[in-house]
Amino acid sequence: MPTCTLHALPYRADPTPWFERIRHAYGAVLLDSGRPTAVRGRFDILSAWPSALFEPARNESGRDFFQRLRQALHDLGPAELPDNCELPFTGGLIGLLSYDFGARLETLPQHARDDNSLPLARLGLYEWALITDHQRQTSQLLFHPACAPVDRERLIRLFEATTPAAAPPFRLHGRFTADISRDAYRRSIERIQAYIQAGDCYQVNYTQRFRATCSGDAWSAYKALREVCPTPFAGFVALDDGAIVSLSPERFLRLERGLVETRPIKGTRPRGHDEQSDALQAQALLASDKDRAENLMIVDLLRNDLGRSCRIGSVRVPQLFALESYPNVHHLVSCVTGELAADHDAFDLLAGSFPGGSITGAPKIRAMQIIDELEPTRRSIYCGSLLYIDVRGEMDSSIAIRTLLVRDEQVSCWGGGGIVADSDWQAEYQESIDKVSVLMRTLEGL
Repeated sequence: MPTCTLHALPYRADPTPWFERIRHAYGAVLLDSGRPTAVRGRFDILSAWPSALFEPARNESGRDFFQRLRQALHDLGPAELPDNCELPFTGGLIGLLSYDFGARLETLPQHARDDNSLPLARLGLYEWALITDHQRQTSQLLFHPACAPVDRERLIRLFEATTPAAAPPFRLHGRFTADISRDAYRRSIERIQAYIQAGDCYQVNYTQRFRATCSGDAWSAYKALREVCPTPFAGFVALDDGAIVSLSPERFLRLERGLVETRPIKGTRPRGHDEQSDALQAQALLASDKDRAENLMIVDLLRNDLGRSCRIGSVRVPQLFALESYPNVHHLVSCVTGELAADHDAFDLLAGSFPGGSITGAPKIRAMQIIDELEPTRRSIYCGSLLYIDVRGEMDSSIAIRTLLVRDEQVSCWGGGGIVADSDWQAEYQESIDKVSVLMRTLEGL
């Protein structure tokens, strides 16, 4: 089988100096594990100048779009890694799925207003990547066999050159404001709880959006946010007229050598102001019957989603109700695994599971119908995914929470949470702010 070529570069724990060389390039994308501060991620992947860019056609179903992506990987051609190499990507697709792409996979209403006009999905086909392995402390250019020698030489020169000048600053022209009032939020929670009492659903993830006007370079915003909120599933996606800035702590789906893993987050507490209060917040989260019940609902939903694509009897829950702590919040995290069925691939797995159950509710389809009814605008990238799928069929993906969209001189971010029968609307309102407060405060302080 054809083999990828590697070119060693000096190891960097922080990928941002590498990415600054290509941040203005067509199709520039960074998948960032948040090192050296965040410790759960192993790899950073960055690339640019895709050989093709894919977006769904106007009336194209999600499964038909996925078939086009399968064909693109087939056309790029197979490639394996050199011996004793453990890199996660051998060339292939990198990009995004918006939350609203879910309506191309299931029959769902779309009444919410679309005022961001982000493509439902956007994935580039990349013949090269710069990949940093923090476990082995290596940074390497990886070239798929299809990458032309002249392009390889150009990229080597580019990344061996001196670091470019710093990016222009990013500024807000006012504070973030919510799209809906506290009273409108309360009425939506009451409506969700009426649906729960009527037996329509068990849990609905309800979200509010915050916006501010802005100017400057979104890359400077990303670097500032990365400093204060490093996370293992962060990313930056350059758009033609803006950027996606993501500081996500949550894995959606990983597929590695036929093994599937998803790590849903459900359950949140703000960090304390000192060591003692912080420990009390963590203990309260771990002991919360409500948060554990919400988490378990989503674990059951994801077991069902994975069961669509995994070998019968292989779905397991090796971790339940673990504590993960980030600069602004504590989270309750579980892990669901399975073995991919022999006749399924990464696209089947996505088709059976997207969007992630941790950000919809249960049952998923009814929860998504209620979300569309009650949230005034489409979620866009929020609760979608940043992901890669390589020519071997390997995949990793995030849930795009703690994620901002910068375009048309406006920055948008979203915060939400799972609503159940005994939710207190005021506590849920505050939690939706707590989850993104560090992002908003940081940008307001630039």
